[in-house]
Amino acid sequence: MNRSRLHALVACGLLAGALTSIAAPSGSGQSADAVVAGVLMPAWLERQGSRQELTAGIALQNRDRLLTGTNARVEVRLRDGSVLRLAADTHCELNALGVREPEVFTAAIDVPQGAVRFTTGHLAHSLRQRAVNLRVGTLTASVRGTDLWGTADGAGDRICLLEGRITLLQPDRDARQVSEAGSCYLAAKDGSPAVLQTVTAAQLAWSAAQTAMPPAAAAANQAETATASRPARMARTARRGSWSVEVAAVDGEAEALSIHDRARAAGYGVRIRPLPAAGGGYRYALRLGPLSSEEEAAALAAEIGNALPAAPLSLVRN
Repeated sequence: MNRSRLHALVACGLLAGALTSIAAPSGSGQSADAVVAGVLMPAWLERQGSRQELTAGIALQNRDRLLTGTNARVEVRLRDGSVLRLAADTHCELNALGVREPEVFTAAIDVPQGAVRFTTGHLAHSLRQRAVNLRVGTLTASVRGTDLWGTADGAGDRICLLEGRITLLQPDRDARQVSEAGSCYLAAKDGSPAVLQTVTAAQLAWSAAQTAMPPAAAAANQAETATASRPARMARTARRGSWSVEVAAVDGEAEALSIHDRARAAGYGVRIRPLPAAGGGYRYALRLGPLSSEEEAAALAAEIGNALPAAPLSLVRN
């Protein structure tokens, strides 16, 4: 049983690597309503009762649920050109996702926990308008053209306007029109009316930074997208010299599967790679990558070390 499962995982890992080399992440998602543009692990996708690790290039569907772990970031590009950014320890549900007549993009984005930034973009050529609602905790912003940030935590629910205008809704309260940048509404957990607060540009910048993709991770995502959009031969050349984090290299199949399952459960999409052993047979390396630089691999290794303290981590060059 272990051998059959191990062989299946190895085959899937090899196939995934090949597909990453020749298929642009956005290629399969050009007509998708939402596509994952970048991920700083650990992060997961829940769909129809099952959970999988979240990776760049995945086309998202209506009713998908995104979850981020400690220090994670996720960036999603919607069909209307808008960008959704999730901070660490955030839950996000995508509802009413699609295009309705006449050429209207719709989405109801629900963030019951964590921090989110939503920035509208230019409408796609196939669309005329959008109808997007962003709910953060108990507060809902009806979005037209704007840039806003929100968070839901133990202190309450907040929506802050960075630019543009929104209509703010709260259960059993009158709607409020908000158009002044720096306006933040705080709804306490006791259900009292939202209180208007005005924050400084520095405070807004700090808030927005909580959802921003770190520069190294953003560069890696861009490089991966650019590499994947080239012909297969060029893609393979571009990927040479990249780095991976080796979570472990073990002799036994059962041990390899155990580490694989622990890493995947923690949100790290490791792949099993068989390596010839000195005395014959194979050892099994569990690796995460490729990554664009040694520095990025080292940072990821430190993060994985906290999630999987027993794993003997090392950096390897592909």
